[in-house]
Amino acid sequence: MRSDTWLRGALLAACTTLVMAAPAFAQKSADTLRITWRDAIPDVDPYYNSQRTGMVVAFQAFDCLVYRDPQTMEIKPALATSWKQVDATTIDFTLRQGVTFQNGDPFTADDVVYTINDIIHDKQVAIPAYYASFAGAEKIDDFHVRLKLTGVSPAVMEYLAMVTPIWPKTYREKIGADAYAHAPIGTGPYKITKVDGTTEIDLERYDGYYADSPKGRPAIRYIKIHEVPDATTELTELLGGRADWIWGYNADQFANIARMPNLESVRFGTMRVHFMTIDGAGRSGADNPLTKLKVRQAIISAIDRATMAKQLIQGDSHVIDTPCFPSQFGCDVSAAVKYPYDPARAKQLLAEAGYPNGFDTEVVSYAPTALGAALQNYLKAVGINLRINQLQIGAAIQLAEAGKAPMYAGSWGSNSINDVSAFMPYWLGGGLDDYAHDADVQNLLKQAGTTVDSELRRKAYSEAIRLATERVDFIPLFSDVRYVAFSKQLNFQGFPDDVPRFYLSSWK
Repeated sequence: MRSDTWLRGALLAACTTLVMAAPAFAQKSADTLRITWRDAIPDVDPYYNSQRTGMVVAFQAFDCLVYRDPQTMEIKPALATSWKQVDATTIDFTLRQGVTFQNGDPFTADDVVYTINDIIHDKQVAIPAYYASFAGAEKIDDFHVRLKLTGVSPAVMEYLAMVTPIWPKTYREKIGADAYAHAPIGTGPYKITKVDGTTEIDLERYDGYYADSPKGRPAIRYIKIHEVPDATTELTELLGGRADWIWGYNADQFANIARMPNLESVRFGTMRVHFMTIDGAGRSGADNPLTKLKVRQAIISAIDRATMAKQLIQGDSHVIDTPCFPSQFGCDVSAAVKYPYDPARAKQLLAEAGYPNGFDTEVVSYAPTALGAALQNYLKAVGINLRINQLQIGAAIQLAEAGKAPMYAGSWGSNSINDVSAFMPYWLGGGLDDYAHDADVQNLLKQAGTTVDSELRRKAYSEAIRLATERVDFIPLFSDVRYVAFSKQLNFQGFPDDVPRFYLSSWK
């Protein structure tokens, strides 16, 4: 991969050239918003990928029963116009009439029942924990559905709003799940018209979209998403006038892009957390030094997270001490055991653990290369030789879930769900991504997830956070800042939940 130095040079050269060029690069005349990003989506069916880009596409093409307002966080009607909590484990929904899927099929209770009952039994669903509280759905009549829960689920409306889009029963059963991944339809404001492997996704405004949707009807007719392999290509497409919108570029490029006369550069803090998992359970080898508590304490003490946040992420990135994002319900920052940067202490802990000369280990990573290099340097300074296995996100996830990553570096945005249940159970709840296998923490997370009593939930989450941080079951690093650049001909607004809502965008 080309170095950041090369990229800065290329950017400056391109800026010089483009300042002299005509400013009209956006496809306003063709009413086509051209998006370029790196994280290719292996399956655009939203239930079969855990990537942020997959969630973004899903928000444009699919709707859920309810909608969470990105500014107020209020749950609003969407495909359901109203709902009633019948008892602690039963919710009845009244469905919106007159809604059609993008092929013209009417939306009814059959589609909701089909979707819910399918995903709770499908072992291929990317994040089954999100649907673990669903026991099943029952049809009352064509426009009334009863959702049964496995137990008390205090955050169920968040999951219904953010990660439970509704499939078209008749269409999907007719063509089959595999074909549906290449020709999906939903009830959303845009219809996916082309899926070309992992290189291109095209969408077109659905003119039959229902008028009372909280999303509103889109102003821009077409969206073309180009998926590229690296940041250099992504930035080159923007600077060369072949893209109107990119995100996730290097923070060092922010000011340079902002100086471009035809481009706008924005950044905003998000609820995404950069982290490392650490193999305390010995999944990657029973004799792994990481199974020793003092080694894990040494590693987190050896990393200057504040400096990394300030220099690598920039903006308002800040150190995260909890295995959750502070705004999430139950994320008690005061309960966390804190580990300030202290390389001398790290060396002492390694010696006490029996590794006075350090040891060799590996991190599997899809994080930016600069982040991996910084981690490598900090650990080298205390005697730990860290090999970096840098992979594309899909390959990194696959290797980590197979138990083959002594450490794993990535980031987690909780699918923008503002509740600890969308963070801690995923990484510490006993699933494929849990490298701690801490039974005490797992039991506390189950307790928090089976009561609607807010105080009991807070108490259980607080104790889980205390134990998980005391035992260094997981290494939170710092919060993320989203960097977005786009044509000045485009009206675009970003939100802290890190979901670009292109259906709200328009041309100036």
